[in-house]
Amino acid sequence: MASSVALPGRRRFFEIRFESIGGLGAHAAGQIIASAAVLRMGLNGAHFSSYGSEKKGSVVRSFIRLAEADRAIRTSAPIESPDVVVVFHSGLLAHPATIAGIRAAGTLIYAGYKGEKPEGLSRLPATTKIIRVDAQTIAAEEKSRPNAVLIGTLTAALPFLDRKAMLDTLAATFAGRHPEAVASNRRAFNRGAKETELIGKLGRIEGDLPVLSSNPLWGYRTAPLGGVLPMPGNTVHNDLHASRSGWLPVLDDDKCIDCGMCDMVCPDLCLVWSTHEGDQGQPVVKLEGIDYQYCKGCMRCVETCSTFAMTREAEIPGMADRLRVPLFPDLFAATGGKHAR
Repeated sequence: MASSVALPGRRRFFEIRFESIGGLGAHAAGQIIASAAVLRMGLNGAHFSSYGSEKKGSVVRSFIRLAEADRAIRTSAPIESPDVVVVFHSGLLAHPATIAGIRAAGTLIYAGYKGEKPEGLSRLPATTKIIRVDAQTIAAEEKSRPNAVLIGTLTAALPFLDRKAMLDTLAATFAGRHPEAVASNRRAFNRGAKETELIGKLGRIEGDLPVLSSNPLWGYRTAPLGGVLPMPGNTVHNDLHASRSGWLPVLDDDKCIDCGMCDMVCPDLCLVWSTHEGDQGQPVVKLEGIDYQYCKGCMRCVETCSTFAMTREAEIPGMADRLRVPLFPDLFAATGGKHAR
């Protein structure tokens, strides 16, 4: 085992929080980093994750707490004031909870396409270091997963993390059951460490961000009235775009024969249809497009389309808003032509 490593700041703990969705490998990445720190670097460490139903698209938070060898870790509480936040999907930056509690001198790493600077970055402290890496593209090109890329980026961003320890642990994790993934993960890790962009200071907040507790502190004076729906009919405001892992279905109107097979398999009913009068006065139903606010990118429509009118395309910034056909035009107009949240 390597000798003990000195953590920056000489504080009691160094804390990392992963913000992700199911299917991108945040839990596995946390296990790899914590295992490398403890078994190969001589640090004390703890790792655990928080998630609801274990399915693609659901919110996942993974926590890594590190300490020097002479400091015991005797807490398993969620990390509320992280030194580093790693965001596996740029869409999550739209929600303040993603970056809540980050320290003013902390680091934010996010997976985003070249030049992508989500509006949520403005909520960061002005002194936060911001790093972007195109994890989705690198993972696709290397036949790996975004988590391998982001482990490489995190290792490069934190000098105290031993590069060889991380790579060896990454390889050992897959060597038994998936030996074919070892080489591709190594390439993805190395590219994640090199192909990064240091973003200018976009934050506008002074000092640490306030902690945002996941559970409201309700007592007998503050608990809401029972049996009351404070937001009736709020399901119409659902925004599933953060469930997409970098891909979305795109309709080619010229190839579509309006057969309706895609609509039969769509689990979220996000396809938009209209009724017109045909040449002989008969009613004709036509597929107008997709409301991407409700599309989670499952690709069932692409798999079912017999004319290849639906294709799987990489989602670049602004693409969904540009191609979106609103399912509820009145609501779309009322929100200024943006996603209803």
